Amino acid sequence: MRSIFGIQALSPAREPDPAQDLSSDVLPQPMGSTRLMAVLGLQDPRRFHRDSAFLWLFALGPILWLAMIWLFVSQPLPWHAIWSPAFLSATFWHPLLEELLFRGAIQGQLLETRWGQKTWLGLSMANLVVSLLFVWAHLFNHSISWSLLVLAPSLCFGFVRDRFGSVYPSIVLHAFYNAGYYLLIGSATR
Repeated sequence: MRSIFGIQALSPAREPDPAQDLSSDVLPQPMGSTRLMAVLGLQDPRRFHRDSAFLWLFALGPILWLAMIWLFVSQPLPWHAIWSPAFLSATFWHPLLEELLFRGAIQGQLLETRWGQKTWLGLSMANLVVSLLFVWAHLFNHSISWSLLVLAPSLCFGFVRDRFGSVYPSIVLHAFYNAGYYLLIGSATR
């Protein structure tokens, strides 16, 4: 029923739902297996390989590798080391595990909050926080300068995680970036 001013009449008062805590910053939603898979980003990424933003980020990898070759003294990986367990671990297992942890579990949980969904310069706050954590985690094995260099790729990985709601595109991008880095750069000595 509408009132004279076009405002809808108020419905009868309902009892508050105790399952929905409106004071918290977390959006109340059931956590079934389908919902858990969505939060972790383990769902179909809807043809990400044809998306223009993904393709631009994919093309950015070789541009960054060339810039790094020009800026730093590098030692490209010898061909016999390409199929070594260390190379395969750095190019496939590390990206898989890091993306599942950082973009899947942590970014997925932060995206469940209203604060994590806010954006700044087109990037979600969840992505920004996770990228800073990603840099911090790299400090355990790398110098400060090299750890800071992972910030830009991390923001790219988080961007595609947000864009597709899936970690699969970020895993592919991360593996591609790592493979090119280790093949062309090897270990930087600057």
